[in-house]
Amino acid sequence: MSGATHAAAPGPRLYDRTTELAAVARLSAGAGTGTGGVLFVTGDPGEGRTALLARAAHDFPGTALCVAAPPHRGPWSGVRSLCAALAPHPPAGRRALRLARGEAGLAAAVGSLTAGRPALICLDDLHLWDAHSRAALTTAWREPGSRWGGTVWLVSAARHHRLPDVPDAEAVRLGRLTRDGARALLGDLCAVPPSAGLVERLLDETAGHPGVLAAAVRRLASAPVTGTAVPSRPLVDGAVLAEVYGGLVDSLPADSRRLLAVVALTGRTEATDPPHPPGRSEADTPVPKSPGRTHVDTPAPEPPGYSEAPDHAGSLNRSEAAEPPHPADLPQGTAAPVGSPRPREPERAGAGRSSQAYEVGLGAVLATARATRTSVEPLDGLIAGGLLCRTGDALRFEDPFLGRAALASAPSGIAPVPPPVPASDPTLVRGEGHRADRLGPPPAVRALTPVVRGRAQLVRGLAALAGGPVMDAHEALLQAAELLGDREPAEASDARFLAMEAAWAGGDVAACLAALDPGKAARGTERDFVVGLRAALDIRLDQARSVLARVVARDGVEDDPRLLLRAGSAALVLGDTASAARIHARALVRARAEHRSALVPRVLEHLAYAELRAGRYSRAARTAHEGLRAAEQTGQHNVAAHQHAVLALVASVAGDGRTVTEHAGRALDTARPHGLVQAATLAEWALARAEFGHGLAAQATARLLPLVRQGPRSGHFALRMLVIPCFVEAAVVSGRRAEAREAAEEYAIWAVQGIDGTAPAQLARCRALLAPGEEPAYWFGEAVRRHDSCGNDFERARTLLAYGTWLRRRRRPGDARGPLSDALVTFERAAAEGWAEHARSELRATGGTTGGVTDPAALGRLTPQQQRIARLVAGGATNREVADRLTLSPRTVDHHLRSVFARLGIRSRVELPGVVGRWDARPSG
Repeated sequence: MSGATHAAAPGPRLYDRTTELAAVARLSAGAGTGTGGVLFVTGDPGEGRTALLARAAHDFPGTALCVAAPPHRGPWSGVRSLCAALAPHPPAGRRALRLARGEAGLAAAVGSLTAGRPALICLDDLHLWDAHSRAALTTAWREPGSRWGGTVWLVSAARHHRLPDVPDAEAVRLGRLTRDGARALLGDLCAVPPSAGLVERLLDETAGHPGVLAAAVRRLASAPVTGTAVPSRPLVDGAVLAEVYGGLVDSLPADSRRLLAVVALTGRTEATDPPHPPGRSEADTPVPKSPGRTHVDTPAPEPPGYSEAPDHAGSLNRSEAAEPPHPADLPQGTAAPVGSPRPREPERAGAGRSSQAYEVGLGAVLATARATRTSVEPLDGLIAGGLLCRTGDALRFEDPFLGRAALASAPSGIAPVPPPVPASDPTLVRGEGHRADRLGPPPAVRALTPVVRGRAQLVRGLAALAGGPVMDAHEALLQAAELLGDREPAEASDARFLAMEAAWAGGDVAACLAALDPGKAARGTERDFVVGLRAALDIRLDQARSVLARVVARDGVEDDPRLLLRAGSAALVLGDTASAARIHARALVRARAEHRSALVPRVLEHLAYAELRAGRYSRAARTAHEGLRAAEQTGQHNVAAHQHAVLALVASVAGDGRTVTEHAGRALDTARPHGLVQAATLAEWALARAEFGHGLAAQATARLLPLVRQGPRSGHFALRMLVIPCFVEAAVVSGRRAEAREAAEEYAIWAVQGIDGTAPAQLARCRALLAPGEEPAYWFGEAVRRHDSCGNDFERARTLLAYGTWLRRRRRPGDARGPLSDALVTFERAAAEGWAEHARSELRATGGTTGGVTDPAALGRLTPQQQRIARLVAGGATNREVADRLTLSPRTVDHHLRSVFARLGIRSRVELPGVVGRWDARPSG
């Protein structure tokens, strides 16, 4: 591209670029409003970056210019080309260059040349610009939008290039064509339509790559085939790939080019060109319409998980599927890649036929590198840049065409070495290799850099965290953090956070503290979270409260789901369940918007627990069901166990014993062998609540006792205090008052810390249950008053039920009916049928009505005689008085009254006034 304003010639035709053109339209709108903006476009060679810039310049309503990378990369050469393109006269361009290189900066220089008018500046191939110019551009782009006026920037770069960190920038990544898009592009490239057989061969071998398709067509035009048969030679060979990828390969350092060739040569036995399908024929040789013009490309709206951009590009669409993922986003439970994983692409032309993966064992690559005296130091950079991927102990090219291009450009004298000795070798069978094993890791492992080994440990830790023993995950993640260290501070920080989560799930406070090292690079939310959580675990609550409160307050400016998870966890530690639920819900929205499918189950796990702590049981159940599905789909079995435990607790509220047993059993099946102390504690708590709800107080007490005691068989340290109120209630009923009193005294110390909003109310209930004489009346009243100010209606209803039960047993049935009726209504609203039935039976014992569960319409299903008897009895008449009034015998009245009770679902005549009153209050019609 040359630096000039666009002409009136029609813009290039693009295919399958709906998403990218929409981003360009948003950028252009920013020029009209005067807010400015930056849009990055990344892609592999030949995927159409230049064509997209040309189309954007053509469509822009104001001044638009395109500036290519200067041929010479001397200092300030890029800025010099930009100023020359912007300035109509050379003196103005020289003045602008002096401004750009001086203290005023590039923003002032561009502003002086555009004079605030709307302008689109397209910069092509940013990765080929000189370092001085890139630094000046980055500084200018970080200026507030008001400095730019109506100037917007559209910048293209190779996919492996690290984009600058620009606030509010957007980025799009170009991809391959769908088969229909490739077919349409082929029609534009060929003046004479080729035969159907040749078309299919081209679509198969080019695999939806627009640049490779154009190069293959040009090669056919320059060396036409004869006859009617489709040529047997490959249509996409080394010459075609060198035309498209030669610039990328040549721009790499010599050591990197040599290492790419080693990887390609080592895996050449798995990466041969496939034979074309027999029976193909061609009629005409395609001829390009315009030899100097290449139309590109591309997929229409790409499916979720494919269109994305790097972390550092500001406000982007991001997925774990196409670039080096963040450690927190790596798929768990599988052998996740260390570098960038294979992208989930749309259906491409020729997918699966010509796109060989070039996958080869890492050990074989290292052996070939040693044999050919090739340095493996560039391996980290090639993986981080997305040119190579690592999956377990295998390497492959992220772009198979790059692998073939590297193979075509391999220097002479490089050949693969024999494969490693198989495990069945007699020397290994005899055990002669044990001495070497004792001396340390094999040479292949020692040759790896700390970053590569750290990422390998990170993958092992994530796999264990997803579906293995969590303390094994903790150790692997800590080792990963140490190896990554200052080399990759962001990944090291996430590895430590995940190690802390593993230790938290395992209930190990010391291991949590070992993982909470802020590191030198930690700032803002990450550092405050580490400092605050360390203080909380050390029981320095005053210090923890102030620091963690900053983390929670900062959630409004965070968009990264990883940081939102930290803020939500801080809110849970502080007992702010409302904020925890809100923050985790926001993290869920962000994770889904960015298609981070491996992160979604973990966010749902945190959200379900926050809803459970807040007493919103129906929401917790819905979230847990959704999280369970997501965890099972991604193989995160430990997350699934936690969701089963949450569902068991929700079922214990509803009184569904069978569901409690089912979910608790499934949670414990995973939690016990994997050391998930948190999930096991929740599951045991759910079983105990279900037992207590069914009148098995002694059994519930025995199950809860280990959870509230300290020691090797104790429950989770963060749940221990939450379980104590339930234990005290069950222990008092089962006659174990001494143990209940001991637990309540410890709970009293914790309740005053303000960590749990419901703790003061539940402490008052515990004291009421343990107090002698008439003292419980005061404590029950105090508990109800405190419940009114802290929420959690279910716990308030449990207090009212305990209060009403105490009043009834003190022979005060009239006073007991009010608390019991309120408890019954709350349990019914919460669909806690088991607890509602308990309240209903207590209310009946006081002589109160439980008609709240009787449908008033049932009165209309009585016979006329039964309705008359029911109304008279509801009015206070005795059986004898009803018999005299209706000229019946008392025995007949008694028979009809029993039928009335059965049809209305009530047990005594004292409940009739409520049912009849509601029947009369129903609107007519």
